[in-house]
This record gives sequence, structure tokens and C-alpha cells, in this order.
Amino acid sequence: MDTESSGLAFFALPPATRRTAFRQQRLRPGKAIGLVTFILRDGDFAVSSARLAAPNGTFLGMSLLMNDSVDVVIVGAGPYGLSIAAHLRGAGVGYRIFGKPMATWRDHMPAGMFLKSDGFASNLSDPQKTHTLKRFCEQTGEPYGDTGRPVRLQTFCAYGLAFQKECVPDLEQKWVTQIDLTPEGGFRITLDDGEEFQARKVVLAVGITHFNFIPPPLEGLASHLVSHSSQYGDITLLRGRSATLIGAGASACDLAAELAEGGADVTIVARSGVIYFGHPPSNQKRSLWQRIRHPSSGIGASLRSRIYCDAPWLFHMLPQRLRYRIVRRHLGPAASWTVKDKVEGRMPIWLNSNIVRAEGQNGEIRLTLQDASGTAKSHVTDHVVAATGYRVDVNRLQFLSENLRSRINVVESAPVLSQRFESSVPGLYLTGLASAPSFGPVMRFVFGVEYTATTLARHLKRSTHLKRSAQSTGLASRASIDSK
Repeated sequence: MDTESSGLAFFALPPATRRTAFRQQRLRPGKAIGLVTFILRDGDFAVSSARLAAPNGTFLGMSLLMNDSVDVVIVGAGPYGLSIAAHLRGAGVGYRIFGKPMATWRDHMPAGMFLKSDGFASNLSDPQKTHTLKRFCEQTGEPYGDTGRPVRLQTFCAYGLAFQKECVPDLEQKWVTQIDLTPEGGFRITLDDGEEFQARKVVLAVGITHFNFIPPPLEGLASHLVSHSSQYGDITLLRGRSATLIGAGASACDLAAELAEGGADVTIVARSGVIYFGHPPSNQKRSLWQRIRHPSSGIGASLRSRIYCDAPWLFHMLPQRLRYRIVRRHLGPAASWTVKDKVEGRMPIWLNSNIVRAEGQNGEIRLTLQDASGTAKSHVTDHVVAATGYRVDVNRLQFLSENLRSRINVVESAPVLSQRFESSVPGLYLTGLASAPSFGPVMRFVFGVEYTATTLARHLKRSTHLKRSAQSTGLASRASIDSK
């Protein structure tokens, strides 16, 4: 192959392959490839205004410059990260995505649990809307129903992995260890394998595990005494021991049921006066009046939920304090109907109980609890699991440099986001649970991926193409001047 043909062949390689070639020093700065000379750094192609000449002095055109900046970096490979990547891929926006696919779902949730969302509301999002959970179940023979049939966690995880392989095959299973600002206004990304590069924009789709909330009385106690429910994809460590679950929602009840079945001596302690279990599906068709009063939605049957699902943009326009209050109160703790028979009557449940004090004693933990009447009682257990949910706090994102975190405007520790999910730091976007205070309760559920992915892809495509157009115009002008 002659040098010109080899140069054209090199251009045809995927960007990731070209980057790898340069990282391995197969091609070096200044090396001639065909009719073009490259001034190289690790990254993607951009036009340079440097003129080239053939041996006879004839002007050949412009060289190309490799720079070490990618358009978009996506941190996280759960439903939100994978859906955003699928849409960017479809829109032709350059990106790199990092993380373990479906990590939170595979590693941090009880293996036997069911999703609270219906089947129709548990889809990841791709531009053609073809890679649905229903299609996956039809192909694999898994049982499926748009409504009325709970989705098994294992089925959902398998679906997510299949979606990744088909829609986001370029996922890099590496961890982002540091993100900092660059003097030029972009971001410097550091990976766990030591690679460093720049990105123009960063999308954080980190899920929930960074935001574990543990009640103050339990904070600071040793990890062998206290843990969070998100740590228990595997319950082996608690088998045969006494475990006390704090909470009244799905996390507490799902894990309590699995621990009890695994041989643990389980007690549930909750501040609320009742544990709400969802209603099992009914074969009876709802009346027109019921459908009007309580329309179905991706997060439950109610008029408010329907509005929150259909119009996150409208929720974003509400006064800030109202938005935050709605997110805190709408759809409070509730367990699935599928675990009701595994919990009620199978273990002690202490309701209306607050933790006043907790202290470690001889390898156990002693809780002092207070009920609604003010009566205190003591409870000793081997281990306490806080199934107390999640609270968004930007400062918990330790892979963001302190300088970067300090520039993010927050209210009640949650980021303030624009209608395009952008934070006060230009080019930094936050999605999923971190975006719920801005866009509503739907962002706490998988159902929120459709709005998020389509909105971000549309915005990033436009902003990326505008920037490239401006750069091309500027560089072409410089080339014209140079050629004179």
C-alpha cells in the first residue's frame, strides 16, 4: 500500500482505534502519512491551518491536528448513562463512556427483588425506540406484561446488559478517578489505569450509590456494625446473624425478606406508623372515571404523577422551594406487594420508633429507640442496615476535584440545573437522582431516561456542531490568509 493510500486507510479507522495507535506510539508527532503531515497529540481530529507543499513546491492543502479532547465523556453505565450514550451515538456526537454496565442493579440490590415500575415503564432509551424490555423478553422467552406482571431484577439486569452490547458496544469498563477543570475551560479526565485526556463536556450519570443516607445516630460507627442497604447484592455476611433493618420502604422490606430467607434473625424498625405495600394487579378493568381521576403513568397511577412524567420541563419552571418540597414528599416509602407475605407476620416490626442513640458493645450494637409516646426501649443486634434511602449531595462526588465541586451552585446540597441538565459549571451535566430536584420525581425512576437522553442528545448535538462549525470557519479563514 502506498503512503497516500495508507493515510486514507488510517482516516477510516474508528476514533478509538486511532487513539490507541497513538497511545502505543505506532505513529509519532510529525510522521508523514500520505500527503498529510500530522502534528499529534492523543485525541480526535481537528483542522489545522498549517500549509503543506509537495517537493515541487505545489500547495497541497491543510494538515490535520490531533488534539487530546473528546466531545463528551459520560461517567456511569446504568440506565441513564447507557441511554444517553445510545442517543449520542445515533446523533453522531463523539463520546467516551466509562463504568461497569448496570453496576448498581447487579451489585447493590437484593438478587430476589422485583422492580416497583411496570414493564412498560422499565425501558432504556435508544433513538429508534426498538430496544425495549418487551422485545428483549420476547427474544429470550422471559415472561412480560406492560402492566400487572412485576419485573424481576435479574431480568432487568440481563436486559440492560443486552442493551449495552447492542446500542453502546464502545463502553469502556474503566473507572473515572478524577475530573478537574482545565485553564481552557474544558475538563481533565483521569482514569484508574492512569490515562489522562481532556473533554469538552462531561455528563454524570452516576446513579444512587454515591448518595447513601445514614441517620446521624448511626454515623461514625464501625462498618462491621452499621452498613447501608445498597451494599447488599450479596447477603452472605449476614447469614445466621441478627440484623436490624431501619426503614419502611422497598429497600428495607426487600432486603429483610431475603435476609430472613437466608437464615438471618431480622427486625424492622421504622419511624412511620405503617408500612405501605403496593396493590397486587387486578383483572378488573378500571372505570373511565377512575382513569380520569387517577391516570396511569410511568411512576404510578395519579394525576400528579402523570404530569411529572409527561412534563419534566414544566416541573423545572416551578419555584425552587416548591420543587424540592415535592421531590421530598411525592411517592414516599412503599414496598412491593410481592414481599408482603414474606415480611408481615414473619419478623418483628417496630413502627413509630426513632433511633435516639446507638453504640457498639462487645461486637454488637445497642440501639436506644423512642416510640410516639416518648417511651424509650433498648434493642441489641449484631448488625444494623440503614435502608434509609438517598440524599443528593454534590460533595459526595469525590472524583470531582474540590475546585470543581466548589463551583457548582447547589441548594440543599443538590445541584441547580438548567433546562438542559447543565450545572453552573459550563459543560458539566448531572442526570438521574441528582437531577430530581430540578426535573421532578420521575428522575428517581428508570422512566426518566427517555426525557433525559433525548433532551441531552438534542442539546449536545447542536452545541457540538455549532462549535465545530465555528472552529472550521476560523481555521479556514486562517488557512486563506496563510495561502496568500
